[in-house]
Amino acid sequence: MKKNNRRQRRRKRKEKVWLPVVLLAVAGVAAVFWYSASTRAVAVQTDHKAYYLEGVSTEDDMDKETVIKDVVVCPGVHVGAVDISGMTIEQAAEAVEAYYKQVCEQEVTLVAAQGKTVSVRLSDLAPYWENREVLDDVLGLTDGSDVIDRYMMKKDIEQNGMELPLQISFDKEVVFNFLKNQCSIYDIPLENASLSRVDGQFIVHEGQAGEGVNVSEAAGMIQGGLFDDVVAGNTQIELPLEELYPTGQAEELAQVKDLLGTFTTSFSSSGASRSANVTNGCNLINGTLLYPGEEFSAYNTIKPFTEENGYRLAGSYLNGKVVESLGGGICQVSSTLYNAVLRAELQVTERHNHSMVVTYVDKSADAAIAESAGKDFRFVNNTEHPIYIEGYTHDKKITFNVYGVETRDPGRRVEFESEVLAENPPKNESIIADGGQVVGYVSVTSAHIGYQARLIKVVYQDGREIERSVVNESKYNPSPRTAVVGIAASDPNYTAMMQQAIATGSIDQCKQTAAAIQAHQAEQAALAAQMAAEAPQVTEVTAAQSDSVAP
Repeated sequence: MKKNNRRQRRRKRKEKVWLPVVLLAVAGVAAVFWYSASTRAVAVQTDHKAYYLEGVSTEDDMDKETVIKDVVVCPGVHVGAVDISGMTIEQAAEAVEAYYKQVCEQEVTLVAAQGKTVSVRLSDLAPYWENREVLDDVLGLTDGSDVIDRYMMKKDIEQNGMELPLQISFDKEVVFNFLKNQCSIYDIPLENASLSRVDGQFIVHEGQAGEGVNVSEAAGMIQGGLFDDVVAGNTQIELPLEELYPTGQAEELAQVKDLLGTFTTSFSSSGASRSANVTNGCNLINGTLLYPGEEFSAYNTIKPFTEENGYRLAGSYLNGKVVESLGGGICQVSSTLYNAVLRAELQVTERHNHSMVVTYVDKSADAAIAESAGKDFRFVNNTEHPIYIEGYTHDKKITFNVYGVETRDPGRRVEFESEVLAENPPKNESIIADGGQVVGYVSVTSAHIGYQARLIKVVYQDGREIERSVVNESKYNPSPRTAVVGIAASDPNYTAMMQQAIATGSIDQCKQTAAAIQAHQAEQAALAAQMAAEAPQVTEVTAAQSDSVAP
């Protein structure tokens, strides 16, 4: 009996111990189910990615990527200065956008060179919210596999808060253009040291340093930190400036006095328009100063080929034919300069021969420029000193002189030889009937023989040949003797006569026929004039005059 009583007492003591434990466990499970239910969702879709939070029920719900309307941000969360506690993600996005747009209505003052100030409203620089994915991080606060971890994180945020960054940037191109057009206008321009040649003497002009906005650095500063500066109350921003140093020194330019290469060609057979183009191109190149390593482009220096830039219509080569174009004859300028550059032994980086041979330089010694074909003449100053290009015209001759610092051996001399490798004569004459020209008009273009040629550089040292090398190889196309023949006439017989002459394929026959027609036309005109002069003169007397005559 006593043993049974003792067992009952021990059972009662055990029940007193385990009962609170069981109740606590039941309460914990209930809390877990309550928290899980409170965070239950299907799928959350933001601008950047979808979050599938704890409590997703089915795969179908995940595929729908439905925006959760009732999931709210836990207390204590800020995006920048915006408190988004208790907001849905959609409400948080609207709040942040409203905030930064309000801030961007403020004006800032930018301090440029010389202390000049420029005001600008942030909204004029095309601001945008760069890190919108920060809202993904907000949703991620409720993500995770451990309910207890999420619970503890939420409590920590409520107690200590969490501030997520707000990054507002500005359109790069808009900022760059604003700085260039509104701020750089106050830059102190630098003046490079320069060189001129007057009456055969060099004159050195001192340079002057300048100061200006470092546009690249300023643009990066504005894009990355201007919004934060304004939020912090700093509305006057000093733009980064850089000192602009002149290229070259007067002492360096004073050394430029040695003639490295010179060349002259004649344009004595050119008409007024072509002569004007040669002179104009020469003047545009005259005075060019190149520092070591700099490249010269003939095309970029003498363009554009317009009347406003001093050019006239004159003959030029186009697809193997002579045509009228603005700037015709400009290739004589580049070819003359090419030969001077060769003699100065500068580094030629681009050169093209003409489609047909020219008469003012030897074969393979020409340098063509063709805007439509992308042909240019370029060279680099491969010396260790500046070079100066002098160009002038006189007595229908064009001359280019290349000056620099002579470092070559005094006994060194260079010459150039043009070598013809093959000839390709034209086969037939070409006759073009032109209904826009009257009978008697015959315009003849001379034939051009085609050539395969090359230019040889010969180096002498103290009068002895020490080197022979090929500078370039050129191929010139043949072009037949061509005539444009007029066939327009009021008398169809004349047109028929010219067409018969054209059919012979002989330009000389066309010229003879045209001359015969012109002579016949002249005879007919003279005869008509003679007949008109010999015709009797008849005077008509009116009735009134007849009545007044005395009997």
